[in-house]
Amino acid sequence: QVQLVETGGGLVQPGGSLRLSCAASGSIFSINGMGWYRQAPGKQRELVAYISSGGYANYADSVKGRFTISRDNAKNTVSLQMNILKPEDSAVYSCRAVVAAPKGMSEYWGQGTQVTVSS
Repeated sequence: QVQLVETGGGLVQPGGSLRLSCAASGSIFSINGMGWYRQAPGKQRELVAYISSGGYANYADSVKGRFTISRDNAKNTVSLQMNILKPEDSAVYSCRAVVAAPKGMSEYWGQGTQVTVSS
């Protein structure tokens, strides 16, 4: 069984920063793409940032220049550094990973962590 656990959410003032981390554990052979998604109340879930196993990253237009995704393949972790946060960044952030495990290739999701940007 593979588990993804996110940490680092919380309340921050506009213009502030937060760092989210996601750790994958369990029977893992390798991890392909990893990404961060968010969902605000009444809105659809959207991709925030994605990083391939080779380190190629792409971002939603709304976060380009403010957010940075990174991963540590040795530790099976992915992080999201969020700077210059805006109230519209408030959402539940979830990590997703495509994992090669004994049962085959599957996607896994973390439980989500709340990010609230408010003064």
